[in-house]
Amino acid sequence: MSNRVLEGKTGVVFGVANKRSIAWAIARAWAQAGARLIFNYQGERTKENVEELAAEFGADVPVYPCDVTKDEEITAFFQKVRRHTDVLDLMLHSVAFAPREALEGAFLATTREAYLLAHNISAYSLLGLAREAAPLMTNGGSIIGMSYYGAEKVVPHYNVMGVAKASLEATTRYLAYDLGPRAIRVNCISAGPVQTLAARGIGGFNQINKVYQKRAPLGRSCTLEELGATGVFLASPGAASITGQVLYVDGGYQIMGM
Repeated sequence: MSNRVLEGKTGVVFGVANKRSIAWAIARAWAQAGARLIFNYQGERTKENVEELAAEFGADVPVYPCDVTKDEEITAFFQKVRRHTDVLDLMLHSVAFAPREALEGAFLATTREAYLLAHNISAYSLLGLAREAAPLMTNGGSIIGMSYYGAEKVVPHYNVMGVAKASLEATTRYLAYDLGPRAIRVNCISAGPVQTLAARGIGGFNQINKVYQKRAPLGRSCTLEELGATGVFLASPGAASITGQVLYVDGGYQIMGM
């Protein structure tokens, strides 16, 4: 695979929080592969971080606000995207949230508000963003979401986020069906545990990591660099026939029964 396999492509990246985030790892890999990128930030709290990181690719890299819970902000974001390009090739959705109290204790205690909020931000937003991105993907495209094994099996303390990730994976499949005739591919990367700010909010994260080291065939989970490389692959011509899939990047842990 050429090191510049995404040369001439333009992508939008949702979900960069800091330099340790999976979204940033994939964005860097896309840029190194030749893609031109446009970033979102959600809230003033993350604006400075995202602008500082995006500046690594040049002073003129576009960074715009977008609260993915608000349809009007999603529409406004893509209107700004149109100032820079008529054609979009790539979209990364690395957006997820659940209230901290919903990631502690019993799943049975999940409130209606926490359940709906987790699904709104973590799953529905993929649909809302894809709806706006698809008209710009006139030459086809690749949309990538981020999932986790907790969508398939119970992971203690992952709770409502696991249910929301299951919804995200189902949304991926239905979008893949809808957008296939336009040559737009939609896939998920299911990453093993990595040290990110979001991961540290999950109770027992260090114990989860130790389980992967003990039971995964490769004796480990994955690195941010490996997730970046997977993001490039799914965005490249090498994955031209792959859509509606969940690709596990987890040292092989997902295949194990015991």
